[in-house]
Amino acid sequence: MLDRYFFGEVTRISPEAPVPVTLVKKKKSVLGGAANVAHNLVRLGCQVEIAGVIGNDHHGRLLKHQLDELYINNRGVLVGRDSTTTKARILGGHQQMLRVDFEEVSQIDTCVEKQILDFVKELLRDGLDAIILSDYHKGICTESLCQHIIEIAHNAKCIVFADPKGNDWNRYCGVDFITPNVREASEIVGRNLANTEDEIREAATEICLKYDIPNVIVTRSERGISLFLPNSEIHLPTVAQDVFDVSGAGDTVISALTLGISGGLSAHASAVMANIAAGIGVGKVGTYAVSKEEIIDELSVYN
Repeated sequence: MLDRYFFGEVTRISPEAPVPVTLVKKKKSVLGGAANVAHNLVRLGCQVEIAGVIGNDHHGRLLKHQLDELYINNRGVLVGRDSTTTKARILGGHQQMLRVDFEEVSQIDTCVEKQILDFVKELLRDGLDAIILSDYHKGICTESLCQHIIEIAHNAKCIVFADPKGNDWNRYCGVDFITPNVREASEIVGRNLANTEDEIREAATEICLKYDIPNVIVTRSERGISLFLPNSEIHLPTVAQDVFDVSGAGDTVISALTLGISGGLSAHASAVMANIAAGIGVGKVGTYAVSKEEIIDELSVYN
C-alpha cells in the first residue's frame, strides 16, 4: 500500500458545503501496509525481501521506486491489478480531517499465487531467517498461498510470523507467532473481549488450540502487549508518552518482534523491544518506520 499525506491550513468554511477548506502546504508519500513492515525492518538493520501485488498506475510505480531507494528486493512485487491500494489523508495542522481510500479488493489467481510461491522458494534456498505474513485482507494472503509458505518455511527451519486480518484464520494454521490486536482477537473468537488479562488469556488459549499456533502475542493499545507462550505468560505495560497517530503501530510491533526472535533474543526480550518501538511510532504523525538508533536510545532510558 501507499500512504499519502496532504498537510495544510484551515482558515475558512467552504461556501459550497459546510466543510473546512484546506490549503495544502506540503505533501508526502510513504510506504504502507506490508511495505511499511519492510520499511520498519530495513530501518532496524535487516536485509529485506518483499512479495505482493500492486496496480498498473502512478501509485504503484511510486511505491516500487521507494522500495528501490531502500534497497528492498521487490522482484516479488507483481503488477496484478488496475490500481494500487492507496490511503490519502488530509490534515489541518496535526489533526486528520479526512481519509480517502483507493483500492481494488479481489483474490489473486493461481498464476500470481505460483509466482509469489516460487519467489519465496528461491529465497528459502538462499537462507531466510524469518517470514512475515502481513495480511491486510485485500485478497493476497489466500489460504492456499499461506499454507504452502508455512509448510516450505518449516521444512527449511524458517520461523513464520503472521499479522492477521478477517474472521478466517485457517490460512494461518501452524505459524510460529501471531500478533492480533484486541479487536482482531475478538473477531476471531466471536465475542467482544474486554481488554483485561483474563479475557485476553482465554481468547489466546482458544486461538492456540484451534489454529495450532504456539505463541500468541496480543497488542492491547494503552494496556501494552500480552505474550502467551507455551510455558509462560508475560504482560508488558505501554511505554508511549504521547500518542499522535496509531496507524502502522501493528507493523512496527511485528517488525521488531521478528527482528528480535530471528536474531536469537527470547520472546520476552523481543516483545520489550517491540513495545518500545511501538511507543516511539505512535508518538509521530503519520505512518512511521522506527530506526534501531531510536530503540537503542529508548532502551538506555528504559533500563
